[in-house]
Formats: sequence, structure tokens, C-alpha cells
Amino acid sequence: MPLNPAFAGRVYPATAPYLVGREKIREFAAAIGDTSCDTDDDPAAPPTFAIALTLRAEVEVVSDPELGLDLTRLLHREQRFEHRRPITDGDELTVTVTISEVGRVGGTDMVTLTSELHTVAGEHVCTTTSTLIAQGDD
Repeated sequence: MPLNPAFAGRVYPATAPYLVGREKIREFAAAIGDTSCDTDDDPAAPPTFAIALTLRAEVEVVSDPELGLDLTRLLHREQRFEHRRPITDGDELTVTVTISEVGRVGGTDMVTLTSELHTVAGEHVCTTTSTLIAQGDD
């Protein structure tokens, strides 16, 4: 079953706020081999830390059975980050996901998700773009 093209442009409600903590930043940095977060001098998270928040929100979106994405055949094709400022210890962030594009190329389903991270006060911190593909049923 091909993806439902009516989902293009759909915006999902913002997630519950996530409080960024110093320990979470350190754990993430250690997982990716970034040693710059070993001191308390810089409260900034690695640029890819945003994925720790956006991935949860995006999984809920692509798991919607009405979208029609076969999660057993899912591959992460591309990920981009555009920061307005670094994510830092003490930030309280929400994620709003938009399905930017839904398509099919040569039997492969493609969906592009744009996730915006904002502080609870409304400051835009980061935008991520994820392109996912899944081999469709022919």
C-alpha cells in the first residue's frame, strides 16, 4: 500500500516540554564520542543532541497506521540540523513535527519530516529535517 499523500503538510501538536539537563548532555556526548562536554565550563549540547528529542516525536508520526509507512522496511536516508542557537543545560524544549513531503520513487516510499524545537517561552532553537525511506509493496 503506498503512502497516503494527504498527510503532506500535516502538523502534529507540540510534545510535552523536555528539560535539558547537564547529565543528559554528558550521556549523549559520551555516546557519540564527544569529549568536549567533560567539563562544566560549557553548558552547550553537541549539535546533534536535538535528535534525542525529535526522534521520539517523529516515531509517533511515522507510526500512524493511516500514513501507511511500513516500519519493518524503514531506513533513515538523511538528517539535517539548522540551529538558531545551541541547546543548553536548563532549556525546556518542545518539538512540533510537520510532514513536509510524502512520495514514491521507483517502488520506494519517501517521507520528509521537519521538526522544530522551541523553548516553552516560544524561542525557536533548532529545526531538523529527516528523510525516511521504505521499500514499498509493488
